Amino acid sequence: MNVPTSSLTGKPLRVVCEPEKMKYRGEEYDCVYISFYDDAEGESYTTTESDSIWYNQVTNQYRAKYGVPYTDEIVALRKRYGLSAAKMSAILGFGTNQYRLYEMGEVPSESNGKMIRGAMNPRVFLDLVRSSRSHLTEREYTKIIARVEEVIAQSPAWHSEQWAASRLFCSGRGPENGFAPQSTVRLKNLLLYILGQTGDTFQTKMNKVLFYIDFLSYRERGMAISGLAYNAIDFGPVPQRWDRVYSAFDEITPKLKIVRDQECLALTSSSEADMSCFSKEELAIIDTVCAKLKPLKAHDISEMSHREPAWQQHLHKNETIPFSEAFSLKMV
Repeated sequence: MNVPTSSLTGKPLRVVCEPEKMKYRGEEYDCVYISFYDDAEGESYTTTESDSIWYNQVTNQYRAKYGVPYTDEIVALRKRYGLSAAKMSAILGFGTNQYRLYEMGEVPSESNGKMIRGAMNPRVFLDLVRSSRSHLTEREYTKIIARVEEVIAQSPAWHSEQWAASRLFCSGRGPENGFAPQSTVRLKNLLLYILGQTGDTFQTKMNKVLFYIDFLSYRERGMAISGLAYNAIDFGPVPQRWDRVYSAFDEITPKLKIVRDQECLALTSSSEADMSCFSKEELAIIDTVCAKLKPLKAHDISEMSHREPAWQQHLHKNETIPFSEAFSLKMV
């Protein structure tokens, strides 16, 4: 996050993070409101970037509460069927440009959100296409029907991915995992990329790298990256089901190493990561954390994480570390 400077002193303004209740569509939601205080002027400011962070916190809670798809899901759905935004709007009965607006970040109403979520089932979408035949040319109709039937034929693979994801992610997409997409493909390539940046990595270190990536992403964007949730244990913050996660992919293997006369397992891989499923903003955050933590040993990173309120406040509470603690990060 870019911190503005004082017009009087030229120094960066003081970042202030305060819990607030924000009203959205008639309901109040808890969020952390970010502002910048100029001690020289005695004035408080916000930026477009800081405003978007609290807005994302609020709207993501609304999406989770009412089952409204997230922007990335809306984009992926259209691409899955190979349609333009205008054609999706026509088939779903929206205004001409409405689907495009949803792809740009506008939050659908609860009813439109349910319509979009229903369309994620290709058999439901097939019925929607058939009932929208009058809005399509014969050529368009034939092409779309063929594509949806192809998606239906591929459904076993899609359901297999959903089953695999359910084994790795403890809870559905929502507050517990920082509203991040939950995809085994994204998670695998994130792990491969980290290993490519940091080399063979002990599991203890990987736990902390993932924690800092997700919590920094939430602080900067209002959304995490990996899809994992975190607990605080004696050795620091750890992803839930971390042992299952690290053994889930054939491309990642454990390697026995001797450290201080003790046998330890390090994660290793020779496979290249495909980062095409990550945004530029996500990649920048991942690179920032990898660059900072790469030279540190597992023990040093563990000690570093012990200075985080996110760990201190939730150790032994037997609860998931809330992502609101991202705004208390000290070490990144």
